[in-house]
This record gives sequence, C-alpha cells and structure tokens, in this order.
Amino acid sequence: MKKPSKDYIDREFSPAKSMEERENQMISLAVDRAERQLRDGTASSQVICHYLKLGSTKERLEREIMEEHKELLQAKTEMMNSAKRVEELYSRAIDAMRAYSGKQNREEDEDDGYY
Repeated sequence: MKKPSKDYIDREFSPAKSMEERENQMISLAVDRAERQLRDGTASSQVICHYLKLGSTKERLEREIMEEHKELLQAKTEMMNSAKRVEELYSRAIDAMRAYSGKQNREEDEDDGYY
C-alpha cells in the first residue's frame, strides 16, 4: 500500500448534522485527493481534464450565466411575493372603505350593482 505524501493531512470531521453537510465533507475529501494526485503526478487523465475544464473561459462564462439566472429567479420570486402583498393591502383598503361607508362585505356591493 502506498504511503501518503507529507503534504497530505488526514482531516477529522465532526459528525455531519445533515446530508448536505456530509456531502460537503465528501466533496472536500475528493478535492483534497485530486489535488494530492495532481501534485504527485499520479492524477488520471479524467482528473486532469476535469480541472482543465473548470479553468476554461467557457466554463467560467457558464457559471456566470447560471449565477445571473439564479439572481433573476430570486428577483422574480420577490416581485411575485411583493405583488401578493400589494394585492392584500388593496383588498384590506377596499374592505376598510366599505366598512367606513356602512357596507359590511362585498356581497352587499354586488346587490347594489357595484363591482
């Protein structure tokens, strides 16, 4: 069995509290191993190609586009939530105006022919 290089530090992780945390621990270990293989000159062609692709201009642009898309989706979600709040405020304001005018609910307005 091959002995680990001196640069390699065996990490001790505390027990993961969630599946996401455990996944992140495994990713960290895999990246550390890939780095060690690249430094030792023992990395497979797949590992080398993987990291070459990560550094390419195309990959960087795709990551930027994905990040922008994520921000756009977040903005759209915020706009939809804001529109719901505005709709609720309008509904409350209309109900308050009805109460002020002596009408109790919308059904009375419909009886009068108002919408």
